Amino acid sequence: MGNWNFADIWERVADHIPNEDCFIHGDRRLTWGDVDRRADGIAQYLIDAGLERQQAVAQYLYNGPEYMESMFAAFKAAYVPVNTNYRYTADELKYLWDNADAGAVVFHGTFSDLIDTIRGSLPKIKVWLWVDDGSGPCPDWAVEYETVANSGTSRVVPAWGRSGDDLNMLYTGGTTGMPKGVMWRQDDLIVVLSGALATPYPDDGEVSDLEFPGPGPKFCPACPQMHGTGNFPGLSAMSLGGSIVTLESRSFDAAELLDAIESEGINLMSMVGDAFGKPILKALDANPDKWDLSSLLGITSSGVMWSEEVKQQLLEYQPNMVLIDAFSSSEALGMGTSTSGGGSTAKTARFELGEHCVVIDDDNNILTPGGRPQGRLAVGGRQPLGYYKDEAKTASTFLIIDGKRYSCPGDFAIVEDDGSITLLGRGSVCINTGGEKVFPEEVEEALKTHPSVLDAVAVGVPDEKFGEAVTAVVEPHDGAVVDGGELIAHVKQTLAAYKAPKHVVEVDTIGRAANGKVDYKRLKGHASDVLGLSS
Repeated sequence: MGNWNFADIWERVADHIPNEDCFIHGDRRLTWGDVDRRADGIAQYLIDAGLERQQAVAQYLYNGPEYMESMFAAFKAAYVPVNTNYRYTADELKYLWDNADAGAVVFHGTFSDLIDTIRGSLPKIKVWLWVDDGSGPCPDWAVEYETVANSGTSRVVPAWGRSGDDLNMLYTGGTTGMPKGVMWRQDDLIVVLSGALATPYPDDGEVSDLEFPGPGPKFCPACPQMHGTGNFPGLSAMSLGGSIVTLESRSFDAAELLDAIESEGINLMSMVGDAFGKPILKALDANPDKWDLSSLLGITSSGVMWSEEVKQQLLEYQPNMVLIDAFSSSEALGMGTSTSGGGSTAKTARFELGEHCVVIDDDNNILTPGGRPQGRLAVGGRQPLGYYKDEAKTASTFLIIDGKRYSCPGDFAIVEDDGSITLLGRGSVCINTGGEKVFPEEVEEALKTHPSVLDAVAVGVPDEKFGEAVTAVVEPHDGAVVDGGELIAHVKQTLAAYKAPKHVVEVDTIGRAANGKVDYKRLKGHASDVLGLSS
């Protein structure tokens, strides 16, 4: 194993290009030299506060410079950054920070009142760093982030040192239970993330060999930095000497994003499938000649389906960019990708298997092309150590197959004859109807091709005959009339009859989270209530 460490790499960048932009947020700009110095101030403060080596430092923040800057500080002092979902309730926050053994929390001021209700029950947290967002004064139990950041005078080298074994921890979204901390060795994560880049970090490289003659790519996370899709590409961009442009709005504004692409010359951005792609297209269609998108070379997406139709339409506005649909999860990076551009568009849910990815059957045998077999995806190569303080879940997810370790988070796919895969979805939300397995994503994509449907989710509701009945929960386009019978017939045109909905429930909004994902349990309960069934 190598010894790559984010703090070492980013300090090297700061030494080479101290006057180049690192973070851009509206009118605010911080250079690499600024960020290096400020991260030193935060790192030293945390050390002086008595945090232990590899103790967690939680980011409870909206997108902005402080997110990655506080991660830099944690890496410098050999602490462990921990993402925090800003939509969590008090009980969820308390669980997460207690489970992570957090010693410090960096938070936007707007969360002060909520934190105040639970901080007394979190004795391990020694430092509360308050980020001013104009929502009110700093509480007396917290410390102003800016004051601490501006206290940096010299580069921090912790007495316990740094190494590639230092962790970065990303908590999963909790869609299949309570959130779990995925433990990545920094060296492993750096090598895996850089594998998709033109200049990957070698297994046995040295920081002293790195050269950064000029600035790297400008990257914009259109989705939240608290999730891997918004965070991991930022780690990569910074490790190439690039900069991160964050949007000021706290909910997605497509016009604001397009303005930033033009004004800042953004090269790369990340988003979450159609949940972001459709609003972007809506803004572009309303003003087709307003924005110059020539700087945009690539868009990456992960987390939810990205339809072929939306990809095609985006490429019409910037034919020279590449669209990368990355199929990954917090604990299994590099399961598969689909690439669109250069005159071709990848089909919805169709991916090329990653270098270390295989599909396995129920007996953990590796499946090969021929006959379109169906199984679970498992990715080998470099992977997380496991889940923090959860040995049982680690043992059930990380499997030994033919003498090799694989991460198998529960995603199902069909192996096509050409070796590619068609993604079916996560087994935990699979609908069992009459003994047949129906994966919601298949049904949802079929539903969303109907002109009356803006968004859709498929759930299973109780059914006396079939056990569960496939049910469509649909959000119509403005002014559209949803005809249930017509929708069911529409799905049957492309899917087997047993996969078509038996019921259709209309809602004002699907209520996707900021990362584009949906709460299947909530929508299943709502559909059951509307239909007069017990879920």
